[in-house]
Amino acid sequence: MKIAVLLGGTSAERDVSLVTGAEIARALRANGHDVRAIDCAYGDRVIENLDLDEEAIIRTTPSDFEKKRAQLDKNLFRTIQYLIDEKFEVVYIALHGGYGENGQLQAMLEVAGIPFTGSGSLASALGMDKHFSKVLFEKAGVPTAPWKTLETAREDYSDFVAQHGLPVVVKPNGQGSSVGLKIVREASELPAAIQTAFQHGNSVLLEQYIPGREMTVAILDREALPVIEIIPEHGVYDYECKYQKGKSRYVVPAEIPDQTTRLLQDYARKAFQALGCRHYARVDFRLTEEGRAFCLEVNTLPGMTPTSLVPKAARAVGYDFPRLVEEIVRLAAEKKS
Repeated sequence: MKIAVLLGGTSAERDVSLVTGAEIARALRANGHDVRAIDCAYGDRVIENLDLDEEAIIRTTPSDFEKKRAQLDKNLFRTIQYLIDEKFEVVYIALHGGYGENGQLQAMLEVAGIPFTGSGSLASALGMDKHFSKVLFEKAGVPTAPWKTLETAREDYSDFVAQHGLPVVVKPNGQGSSVGLKIVREASELPAAIQTAFQHGNSVLLEQYIPGREMTVAILDREALPVIEIIPEHGVYDYECKYQKGKSRYVVPAEIPDQTTRLLQDYARKAFQALGCRHYARVDFRLTEEGRAFCLEVNTLPGMTPTSLVPKAARAVGYDFPRLVEEIVRLAAEKKS
């Protein structure tokens, strides 16, 4: 097939997207497809050299490229026009954050009638909005940590802290990859953490900190893959631990009782369905010592770098990387037919 891989973009997760997109494009070419990798930040710019050095591109902190969004976001219209003019059969979305994951790009592709991988516009928008995701989790019977959403940095949060205590997790309501996230253990640090989170979005989430283990469940075509335990070097699965080699250990499948595995997989499927996701996603959890699970979020466009978790889970059930991306493309093309 003639496939466009959209990567780069203008979000704080641009660096991760470049590596994700290059990995996907190489795998699809190896599978025999006619593939073009397009950096949406520059409209119709095709990246010819896909031998990107992950360690050189992905730094220990998120990209500051989003400062250029005001001048570059409009180039997305050129991207859409290019996709229409070149008559691509499928678009593989390898963007993270920003318009690539919040439903805006998906809505434009839906209007243009171009099949694409991953969730549709509504599910993408819900998945990127942590507040509405958590509302839907609760309605679906999926436990999630208590939270408060702040619309301004001046909004009072003292009642929430008094009720739930410290530590408190502070994070932007509409970001991924732990961008702008901080675990606050002293009340005096809260104002600065909230201000930092507001630099990455228009609303901020305060969430009760859940002590325990970090677990994640990938979903492929509505089926839950093996549970993965994440053991970050910092104790917190932050941006650096997610994307720097050697900063986290992964146990696949997680060494937990079978009953707990089934519980996490059941919750993951319910969370996936509650948002209306499709094709693939990754659902993150905290698991307490008592075996209680709390859903953190659904990643509707999870990373596909060599250190990423969906490829690790898929490998555990016999999907190597080329077969995994081929299956995702098949799901997108199937919808067209």
